Amino acid sequence: MITAADDTVARELLGAARALVNTSARDTRGLWPRAAALLARQSLEVSLKTYWSFVAPGAEDAPMRAQLLALEAYLPSATARQAHQAWSALSRASHHHVYELPPTRDELLAWCEAVDAVISETERAWRR
Repeated sequence: MITAADDTVARELLGAARALVNTSARDTRGLWPRAAALLARQSLEVSLKTYWSFVAPGAEDAPMRAQLLALEAYLPSATARQAHQAWSALSRASHHHVYELPPTRDELLAWCEAVDAVISETERAWRR
């Protein structure tokens, strides 16, 4: 059984995203914003897959959009909306668009906070 002190894969991915946002490195110049967005999105996806495997087995195999829509029936609506908004923003930010700037540090930090809140809520549900 995983205890509250243990790091989950979702938390490790989110930690890697935050490390990219908070660390200035020559090797990642120009790449870190999208890489951090991708890691944060993967963190959210892993946390939801873990949540569904405990709460509604089989739901983790559904497309992510379907998982996000179903989330409102299981978690507080504010958390479900936060998950959907963060996932949508991170998905958009992780793809390169020619005429769009990458996300800013502040945007990424806000999305990481939202993902952290969703992870905490989902972990509370399956750790019981």
